[in-house]
Amino acid sequence: MSKGLFVIGTGTDIGKTYVTGLLLKYLRDNGYNATYFKAALSGAIRDEDDNLVPGDAVEVLEMANLEEDTDFLVPYIYETAVSPHLASQIEGNPVDLSVVKDAYEKVSQKYDYILMEGSGGIVCPIRYEGKGNENNIMLEDIINHLGLDVIIIADAGLGTINSIVTTVEYLKNRNVHACGIIMNNYKDELMENDNIKMVEDLCDVPIIAKVYQNDINLQLDVDTKELISYFR
Repeated sequence: MSKGLFVIGTGTDIGKTYVTGLLLKYLRDNGYNATYFKAALSGAIRDEDDNLVPGDAVEVLEMANLEEDTDFLVPYIYETAVSPHLASQIEGNPVDLSVVKDAYEKVSQKYDYILMEGSGGIVCPIRYEGKGNENNIMLEDIINHLGLDVIIIADAGLGTINSIVTTVEYLKNRNVHACGIIMNNYKDELMENDNIKMVEDLCDVPIIAKVYQNDINLQLDVDTKELISYFR
């Protein structure tokens, strides 16, 4: 039975896709039959044949040295570079949880471990049809629908304490368990090391890795067995 782990960021443009690629590369380099999955991707580009190409998926697969059809791994692809809920309002084809689950289950038949990347930060509307509408989907709805725990990717620099603590508290209120935090763009400096100490003290969620700029391999502060235990 395949197991999954959800990767979220504290916001947009903090390197979530890059770190997801490092995570997948780490798993595959250590012999695990692991892959990438993303429910909805916006901001796709068109190739020479006018087909939409999900750039995040391509980046992760290239980093991890995995050849796979991106359409198999990303059921909803939008061209407009906005939140999936708005992209689907502009382009049509709104996200359906049953479609996401079906696509996820098909991937799980081929791979033992699935790293599922979220969109933006945790407060990301995936589908929105008006206040109180039963068809609305937030990112945590996908996480809970698939029964996954999460790893949080955050920038190591100024402002990260607030971003991480706010994210962790939101997750707790939505009954989503955060297993660990990875600090991206890390520098071994006083402020960033203090950020790590404060985050661990305030959140009770461990920092499991620090990623320096342009790292090509992930150096975990926990062993591989611990990382694998996060998958559900």
